Amino acid sequence: MNHKRLYLAAAIIAGVLVLGFLLSVPRARDGEVPNETVESEVVPPVAIRDSYKKGTHTISGTVIAPNACATLGASAVTTGDPASAIVVELTFTEGEGVCLEVPTPLKFSTTLKAPEGLPLSTTVNGVVATTTPL
Repeated sequence: MNHKRLYLAAAIIAGVLVLGFLLSVPRARDGEVPNETVESEVVPPVAIRDSYKKGTHTISGTVIAPNACATLGASAVTTGDPASAIVVELTFTEGEGVCLEVPTPLKFSTTLKAPEGLPLSTTVNGVVATTTPL
């Protein structure tokens, strides 16, 4: 058996592996690699209805919760002095225990004394949400 051929074949294979490794590793001069795993908070759309009667707004609707154990809190406040808009603030709280990770529609209702005809906006956990009429 010719050992010279065996060493030559081993050297060629090792060279190919080292060269492949060097070409596949990003270089420092290539710049920073963008982080693609950044998660942005997904805000579910809110279906909303505003009923006005004798100076009181009754605001109700539905929103999709991230799981079946989540609970929903709702409140409404006016902004500006004098009142120029109504902001409906929805907050999800985590449920305890094992939960089924299935989006679940939750209903809400809140009341507020304010002038008629004010525009509505909605926030979910502090982030502005898109609203659709119910």
